[in-house]
Amino acid sequence: MISDPVFILHNFKIRKVNLNMDMETKHKIYFESSLNMGSIPDNSIDLIVTSPPYPMIQMWDDIFSTQDKKIEKALNDRDGNKAFELMHGVLDSVWNEAYRVLRSGGFACINIGDATRTINENFALYPNHTRILHHLRDIGFTSLPDIIWRKQTNAPNKFMGSGMLPAGAYVTLEHEYILVVRKGSKREFPKESEKLNRRQSALFWEERNDFFSDIWFDIKGTRQGRKAKDRKTSRRRSGAFPFELVYRLINMYSVKGDMILDPFMGTGTSMAAAMASARNCIGFEIDNSFKKDILAVKNNIVDYSNQVIQTRLNKHIDFVKERLKLKKIIKHNNEFYGFPVITNQEKFLILNELIKVKQIKSGHFSVGYSKTPQEKYCLDWGKIFDNKLLDDFKIKKTNDLHRRDEQLELF
Repeated sequence: MISDPVFILHNFKIRKVNLNMDMETKHKIYFESSLNMGSIPDNSIDLIVTSPPYPMIQMWDDIFSTQDKKIEKALNDRDGNKAFELMHGVLDSVWNEAYRVLRSGGFACINIGDATRTINENFALYPNHTRILHHLRDIGFTSLPDIIWRKQTNAPNKFMGSGMLPAGAYVTLEHEYILVVRKGSKREFPKESEKLNRRQSALFWEERNDFFSDIWFDIKGTRQGRKAKDRKTSRRRSGAFPFELVYRLINMYSVKGDMILDPFMGTGTSMAAAMASARNCIGFEIDNSFKKDILAVKNNIVDYSNQVIQTRLNKHIDFVKERLKLKKIIKHNNEFYGFPVITNQEKFLILNELIKVKQIKSGHFSVGYSKTPQEKYCLDWGKIFDNKLLDDFKIKKTNDLHRRDEQLELF
């Protein structure tokens, strides 16, 4: 038995590996309704990641009412249940289109929160996630375990209803759901080129353990206030979901070069995450006031994405360092970077840095990527770990992701 894990690293050697993959992605935004996505062929999308407008949340009333005038009447008549069902009728048309365009084996990840609203002095919960999931199952999707993430946006001392006095109080909603469904059976990767691309798209072992949990506590709700000039033409809040949330889902449920669809693009978060992940994307957004936000993604996405990638690499190195300190064995080395990895499935993992973004025409972008690993991470890690030099090895740490969100000012 090997008692000292650093022995595993003695035969360390960097080997050059041919990258058999397309290093350019394309991104197209349609500033129109997603009720009819006729521009997308059947069975052409690999993954859908979206956060639709939430029925029975007041900020979305106008958007729904413009799609169906009966919704406005139901709200004016103070018929909450009817308005709730009519709003979901609008979304049903989008989910029908989503099923049409998704490939067999493809996933859809839908971020949705339930709503609470007082109508006719009656406070009630409107269970959006349940209503959407029922329809997804009815049209043929297979439902998979969903994810709950803690959206910590409410003050910790906030209380509702009767306050301190029983028994008329009700709890606050501080979580949202990510519904995960699949079209058809499990996705296959029969070709050797597809298998290699899948291995190059792998997650780190420690990331996989965190990501594939049904409760996420580590993602915070993103800032949703809009600038004063934007508020005059549209709603005051963007409804955006956090970059880390959609970036994580894209890396969990797709491989590099896949086509991602967001039927409700909003400020462009899903496009930014697709760019950062070396995936293609198509988006739809009916609210033209978001056009400026979406088109501005290109201005900062290269630096921002490369910081996200560097953070992932730094976190893995920290993980390896702590594992070796605990005398735990690490049996494999990554073929590109040379650093230790836990499983054989991580040996061909590579995080491709962005090089440049080009705007081909309005709403249409291409992104180029480096085919080679980041040079500063391609070291003789065996020597570094054997000689216990990691504490002296300095890689400039990036700022916290949420701080970078503010710096980027895209979402």
